[in-house]
Formats: sequence, structure tokens, C-alpha cells
Amino acid sequence: MKRISFVTLGCKTNQFESAAMAEAAAKEGLQIVPSHEPADIVVINTCTVTARTDAESRRLVRRARRENPSARIVVAGCYSQLDPETFRDFPGVSLIIGNSEKRDLMDLLREAETGQRVKVSDISKEETAAPLILESFAEHTRAFLQVQNGCDSRCSYCIVPHVRGRSRSVPLESALEGIRKYAEKGFREVVLTGIHLGAFGLDLLPPATLFDLVSQAEQERIVPRLRLGSIEPTEIPDGLISLLATAETLCPHLHIPLQSGTDRVLSAMNRPYTTAFFREVVEKLVTSAPDIFIGTDIIAGFPGETDEDFRQGYRFLESLPLAAFHVFPFSPRHGTPAAAMPGQVPARVIKERAEALRRLSEEKKQRFFEGFLGKELDVLVQEQGKNGVLKGLSRNYIPVALPAGSAALNSEIRVKITEVGKDFVRGYHA
Repeated sequence: MKRISFVTLGCKTNQFESAAMAEAAAKEGLQIVPSHEPADIVVINTCTVTARTDAESRRLVRRARRENPSARIVVAGCYSQLDPETFRDFPGVSLIIGNSEKRDLMDLLREAETGQRVKVSDISKEETAAPLILESFAEHTRAFLQVQNGCDSRCSYCIVPHVRGRSRSVPLESALEGIRKYAEKGFREVVLTGIHLGAFGLDLLPPATLFDLVSQAEQERIVPRLRLGSIEPTEIPDGLISLLATAETLCPHLHIPLQSGTDRVLSAMNRPYTTAFFREVVEKLVTSAPDIFIGTDIIAGFPGETDEDFRQGYRFLESLPLAAFHVFPFSPRHGTPAAAMPGQVPARVIKERAEALRRLSEEKKQRFFEGFLGKELDVLVQEQGKNGVLKGLSRNYIPVALPAGSAALNSEIRVKITEVGKDFVRGYHA
């Protein structure tokens, strides 16, 4: 039996697609092995959102060759979609595919038994998103469902529309059926994902919305827990805010990208909102659902960002009721307007600003966690860690550690929180 391993960089959509490729390989009789074990085929599912992920993608391809000198190496994903020529001269690379070609991985492997093949189609011509239901996930408790792909926005720093194509949605009923199938397989939580999740349904005939999808799933109580991936601040209607406050299944957790805490920089980024609008959305959510975990994304060192812009943005973030945020040092992407903008910030300054923002995020996360000391949370028990300690996730996205043997895997239990660590809290079955 041939052995195949998968290495994935980037977003939940990439993770979902790697899981789909792995499942297709298993159905063909291949043995799925961890990336650190010897393999006959190694698939690197790349990311190109920053120069750092480009470099990491190249490093992983080289490492795959070094650790598996006789293996066939497949380079897939956003980096190979954007620039397949980069990988032509990498030793051991036998197949280079784009994002659309991931669904045909096994056929393409058969067609490229010898030599090298490049199969990267023009993703801008993709008009539909085919529903893709996986039978299993390594986690066994939470499943990811990709209901949307692509993006029609044109943020000045972002390469994603070039590598993912236009916004395309899975039909509403197909998305609901995907949730039902996961529930039938025993998954306790389904996470809805997409490249631009808030645009779900707008391209369908008749049009639908993300709110239509989640409210119908909530009404039917299809799955015990339903969670949303990243969603833009302009795509959170009052109806969704109300639903988050009262829902039995929709988890009180949102990731809402901000990107900058100053209006001037937001305008240069081509982001369609102001800081005042963002604050209003966040405060509405926290007022309506006080326990909600709200995360965000922030870019450090966007071109033209002055010291005063940074200080203003830092104070804005500091003042918001956020639980944590992801910090991305600005990375110019060739072909985007921001790459050619004047006022490029020195790398040293970008690094300093990113480090300061990460420290602020850690402080906010600690304060958020500490707010639940002595309180009870509903926790989905996911896995057994070291020394038998159980690991779980609360509905509001807090990692929770439990004593060994205190609950069964894939059960949801009430946990009283007794201690706060750096990246998790501890508690016991209430």
C-alpha cells in the first residue's frame, strides 16, 4: 500500500481541502501517514497570503524532498495557483496544481506517473462552488463545512481574489444537507467556512444570505453546535446579532477582521467601513451576548502608516471589548495596489509594531479568560492530551483542560472554571 502525507499551510478552507484530498486518497487505497513519517507521495497545500507563507511553502517542499528523496511531491494551493513556475525546478516535484485541481488529485497523480506535470487552470472562470462533504475529520468531534469560495472584494493589500477567483456559494439546501450529514455521522459541532463567508448566497438564484443559512439550521436544531468562520463587519445584520444572543446551537464566537484602527489607513486599504462603524458592531454584539468571544485581524505597518497612526490604532484596539486578535506584519504582494504605494514602512518598524500588538492581544485574551473564573461553561470534550488530561472547547471558543476520566470524548458537559493559564483554562465537571 502506497503511503501519502499532507502538509497544509494557511486558512481553514485550505485545511478543509487537504482533508478532502486525504479522504479521496484513502478511498483509492492509499495509506494516510503523518507528515513526519516516510511517504511515497507528499502533498504540500500552500498559502501565499504573505511573503512569510511563500517562504514557508518553499521550505516545506525542500524539506519533503530531503526527508523523502524517492517520493513524488505534489505542490498544490494558492502559491502554486499564483506562480506555478516557482516550483518547476524544485527536485522531486512531479505535480503542480492549482486550487480547482485539488478535487482531481487522484486522477492527476495517475496521469503524471513519470516526469513533471503542471495543471493550473484560470480560476477567474470558475462560476460555481460544488458541495463537498467529507466522511471524517481527524478531530472526530468538530467538522468543517466549506459553503463558499472566492472573493469579489478588492482590498488593496490582498492577493486572495487572484488565487481563489470570484465569490461562489454552495446552494442553500446543499449547505444545510452538508450540516445534516455531519450531524448524522456523530459530529457535535460544524464550523461553516469560506474565503468570504459573509458573501454566502449572494450569487445564488434566487439569492440567499448567511443569515438564511444559520437561522434555518438553528430552527431545525440540525447539530448541537454550529460555529461561523471569519465574517466582515459590514455583513453582520441585526438579525444575526439577535440570533447569537438567543440561539441554542449557534455559538457565541465571531472573528471579525478589522485590519487597521485608523480611518485613513482603512481607506487606503479599500476597506468599506470606518472605525466608528466597527466599534458599533462590536459593542452591539457584546451588549447582546456578553460572553461572546470576538477575535479580529490587524495588519502592522501598512504603507503610509505613521507612528501616530499606529498609536491611534493601538488605542482603538485597546478600547474595544475584543478577546484576541491575529497580527499580520504587512507583506507586499506583487500585483496588488499596496505593493506599489509610497511610504513603505521599514521592516524593523513593522516587526516592532507587530510585537506590541501581539502583546496587547495576549493581555486581552488573559482578561477575557479571567472573566470566567468561578463560572460554568458548556465544553465539547475533544481529545485526550498528555498525562490523560482531557482537552475541550467551550461554545465561546475557550480551550479547556479537564481531569483525566472526568468525561467521555465527543460529549458536551458543564465545566466550572477554576484556573486560568496562558492559552487555556482549567476546570472540572460541574
